[in-house]
Order: sequence, then C-alpha cells, then structure tokens
Amino acid sequence: MQTSAPHTAPYGTWPSPLTAADIVAAGVGLSQPRFTGPHIYWLESRPTEGGRNVVVRRGPDGRCEDVNAAPLNARTRVHEYGGGDYLVLDDGSVLLSDFADQRLHRVGGQGAAQAVTAHEGDAALRYADAVQDPQRARVLCVREDHRGGGEPLNTLVAITLADGVQTVLHAGRDFYAAPRLSPDGCQLAWLAWDHPHMPWDAAELWLAEADAEGRLPSPRRIAGGDGVAIVQPEWSPDGRLHYLSDATGWWNLYRHSDEAAAPLVALEAEFGRPAWQFGGSSYAFDGPGRIVCSYLRGGMAQLALVDTASGTLRDLDTPFNTIGHLRAAGGCALFMAASAHDAGGLYLMDLASAHLELLRAASSLKLDAGFVSAAQAITFATPSVPGEPSAVAHGFFYPPQNADCAAPPGDKPPLLVMSHGGPTSMAAPALSARIQFWTSRGIAVLDVNYGGSSGYGRAYRQRLAGRWGVVDVLDCIAGAQHLVQQGRVDGARLAITGGSAGGYTTLAALAFHDVFRAGASHYGIGDLEALARDTHKFESRYLDQLVGPYPAQAALYRERSPIHHTQGLSCPVIFFQGLEDRVVPPNQAEAMVQALRVKGVPVAYLPFAGEQHGFRQAHNMRRALEAELVFYGRVFGFTPAGDLEPVPIDNLPG
Repeated sequence: MQTSAPHTAPYGTWPSPLTAADIVAAGVGLSQPRFTGPHIYWLESRPTEGGRNVVVRRGPDGRCEDVNAAPLNARTRVHEYGGGDYLVLDDGSVLLSDFADQRLHRVGGQGAAQAVTAHEGDAALRYADAVQDPQRARVLCVREDHRGGGEPLNTLVAITLADGVQTVLHAGRDFYAAPRLSPDGCQLAWLAWDHPHMPWDAAELWLAEADAEGRLPSPRRIAGGDGVAIVQPEWSPDGRLHYLSDATGWWNLYRHSDEAAAPLVALEAEFGRPAWQFGGSSYAFDGPGRIVCSYLRGGMAQLALVDTASGTLRDLDTPFNTIGHLRAAGGCALFMAASAHDAGGLYLMDLASAHLELLRAASSLKLDAGFVSAAQAITFATPSVPGEPSAVAHGFFYPPQNADCAAPPGDKPPLLVMSHGGPTSMAAPALSARIQFWTSRGIAVLDVNYGGSSGYGRAYRQRLAGRWGVVDVLDCIAGAQHLVQQGRVDGARLAITGGSAGGYTTLAALAFHDVFRAGASHYGIGDLEALARDTHKFESRYLDQLVGPYPAQAALYRERSPIHHTQGLSCPVIFFQGLEDRVVPPNQAEAMVQALRVKGVPVAYLPFAGEQHGFRQAHNMRRALEAELVFYGRVFGFTPAGDLEPVPIDNLPG
C-alpha cells in the first residue's frame, strides 16, 4: 500500500509486491466442479505438487478433503489436453484416470484406491468424459486405444464397474466426446467428428436408443456437421435433450425435437466454447423449467437464467467478466468466475437471493488496488486480406500501474503483446496475476483476441481459416501500432510473447515483420511441416483448416514456417520448452535456437525436464516468468527490480 508520494523510476524497473514465486505458490488451477447430493467436488491442479491434479470434496459442514492421495494424479491424456478426468459415482466413490498409467481407479470414502481397468503398459488405453449407467452397473466413456501403433483408435465404450470388462458401443469415427445418458437410461447422446475437422468446425450430435443389453443398434445423427458445430449436449431432468449449435453463426441454445431446429434462445452471443478439453459446461439445469447459463458478448461473460417454457432469458447481476464450468442444482449455481479486480475462484450462488459464496480461491494473493491494472477492452482496425472486407480485431489493454512508482516525464512504457494459444482460444479480461507481474513493474500489456479467437462468433473464428500466420500476426501488429499511434506505449520497445500456437504467432511476427524488438516463445511452433507430421492425433489435421492440406500444400507450409525464414529474424528471442512435450516436440524449439545461434542473433533457450505442453511444476513456472523479465531488461536496457537469476543469452554483447 502506498505510504508516501510515488518515487520516479524508469518503466520496467519499478519494484513490485508481486513476485513470480508468490504467483506460482499462491495459485491453483480449478476446474470441473460437481454437485453430488450434499457434497461439492472440484479438481485442483497444484504447482507446488508438481502439477498433480487432486479431486477435492467439500462436505455440507464446509470442510474440504482430498479424495485422491499422492501419488494418484487425476488427469487423462485423451486428446493430450484431457478434461473429464473424474466422475462421482452414486455410492460416493470417485472414478478417476491416473496420469501415470491412464487406468481408471475407484477411490472410496476412506481414500482407498482400486484399479478398475487392466494395465495395458505404457498408458496404451486412456479414458475420458465418463458418465454412470447405474441400471447396468457400468460407466460409459470415450476410450483412446494406442495399442495398435500408428494413429490411436477412438471409440465409445461401456466399462463394467465390478470387473472392468469393456464393450465397444460405437466405433468408426475419428473422434468422440460427451456421451450423455438420458435420465431413464434408455437413450444415449454423443458428439462425433472426423479428420480434418476440429470439434468447433463440424461436430455432429448423435442419438441412439439403448436395447436391453445396453447396446446401441440404431444410432442416428440429429444435428451438426456440414459447417455446423455442436457442443455440450445435456438432458433436462424431464428427459429432453438440449445442446449448443452455431448454425446461426453463434453458439446458441437448442432443444431437440422432431420439428425444424430453432434456437431456444437466439442471441448474437456465444453460449459455447471450443472443446479443447472434455467436460466443459456453460449451461446447466436447475430443474426441468430453468437453465442457468453463461454467454460471451464482446469477450465479456454474463450469467443468466433461461425459462425453458418461454425461451426468455434474464441476465443476473454479478461482478464477474469471466465465467465457466457451470453447474446447477437445488436453486444454486456452481461455477468458476473472476473479475477485472479479483482472480476469483469457485463460487456458489443462491439463485433466489443472488448471494455469492467463494468456496475456493484461485489464488491466495491479495494485491492492493493501487497495483492492479484493470483490463480495458479495445477494438482496432486491422489490415484485411484477400477475400475479406475491412476488418477489426479485439484485445484487452493493461497500462502500467504501481501506486509507489511513477515514470519520468515524457517517458512511455514498453509494450508486451500477448498472443494466446489455440489458436482457437481467447484472451479473457479477468484479473491475471501474470499480467499484473508485468504492469506492476511498468510494462504495458496488450492481450490480443486476433481473428480466429473464440467469443466473437463463428465468422470471426473462421477469419483464420487458411490464413494462420497471416491474420493473427497482422492483428497483433495492428494492436501494437494502434497503441503506439495513441501515444500510450513506446514504439521502440515492443515485444511479443505466446505459448504453443501463440508461440507460432510470436515467431511468425518476428520472422516476417520488422515491428517487434524482442520475443518469447513458450513451447511454440517454428516448423509447420514438422507439426503436421509429428503432432498427436487430435491436432494432426488441424493445419488442414488453418493452412491447407498437407502434403499437397507443402510449399505453403514452408512459406509460413519461421524456421525457414530465420534471415528475417534480427531481434532477440527467448525460447522455453518442455522436454516431454508431445504436442509441440522439443526439436521445434531446438532447431530455431540453433539457426539463430548460427546467424548471430541474440537467443536464449531454457529447456525443462519433466514438463509437457504447458508448465505445471512450480520451480519451472517461476523460472520461466522471471527469465522472460530478465531477458527483456537486457534487450531494452533496463534493470528489473529484485534478486533475479541471470539468463544466458548467446550473441548478446555485454
């Protein structure tokens, strides 16, 4: 808290109360909440335990306990991104996928674990998104089979809980998701799609009657495909199937009937999210007549109620701008949420009184308001590409903010442009300790929702079709130049950073344009051809949509790959890479680093043993954040405050 007049110091050198160690130690990843009788469950990813995922149970008295003791790690590797990692069974036991062996384990009330599925060696069988079929004493789930070599086989399977016997219910499609059993156990709905589509491109909704043995003899497609993507099928308590469809250009809420499909609620807003992981939920039933939902408009989330009889929607007043993982029961809603001034966490809301209770904070950090830079939504013109009219892009700007410091008169801050992953993901405006790490030190941040991002409708997502490495890069550049023209940042100190797909956008911006003066690639893509050849099944044909069919358009892949254009790279770059990454293998970063070393461009490389796609170990997360700050300080000529470990930088004088 400020106790005297701010002292004058150059941008980037401001002492901050927010350290990398604090950010990592104080934060947990929260997801997949569940109502089950009087108990509430959720999943925690704990950096201080090496990223182990723990199912937490909260009793009616408010006491919390871990369900799975170490070393059990509730994390499936289906699609590599996981989700749908656990299921609470009717008897109160928890069925979860263990990361180490990918077997399903049943954990009882006293924490004793028993393996349900057989050991196949090297995590050859993987399971996700299970639902219980209590009438037949089994669970239904997605199975990914790696036993045959080559591309794994995805199916819908039933697993008998007593003996682990598995029965394939449906096969023949490249991908399956969201098996959902009707309340009477007589019908099963699910999603399916095939290469080269991703689930947000053309996922289909299927429905089948279950026979006496629980088989599905006559499945039929009832929605989706042909340029329409379905997400999150759900049954109402009275047995009516609902789902989200983007047939109107926006993911709206539908109720299945034999008549022509029409939205139950039609808004130019996104009720759905891209299914990068299993088990997402943006709406839930609080009885047969009422749905609790969240939707996105202009990148901002809104909580609302839907009357299922009339289709009317009523917004609920909350302080949040980011809402997800929504569940409902007994007049209450359970969801993850955050605001521009609060990192938030898991909330329980009484729908009658609108009373909010924070059940679990996403971070224990308490940052004084004088050090918080709130997101400012901005929209800016961006260059159109052939076949596209004049375009705009979106982002959230965070100016430097530190109650104890002020910059010298006339000084302008460096700008760090953030390019999110996916690329079909989105930047959210909620308070992020990682963004405040930069702004509280005097570095401005622009978090860009470039063309291809979610939250702005299907047409905006499709801006990136065939133009990855072009539209996203031009939008990031346009956002930075917009702020320079407004006089809000220093045009000579522009940096860009991103992870995974955002790392590719970062490298492409540096290789093909001379705007940014530094960059940071976190497990980013340098070689599109290598990605098309080497990545996992879920994304193995993603680039058909983003770039073009491979190998037919191999020349275009080389044209768009930064690894083949290092002659255009003339500014310093730092690379961060997990050595066990299957999504973007380490050879991508290592090839780029070597090319820059040979060329004489300043380059730093920090590999992390034991890390996969995205860092989960506290020490590595801290090291990456601090090293990026030190790197920018060296490049831009300022000395960050604090006791920070040096970063070896090849080819950088001094």
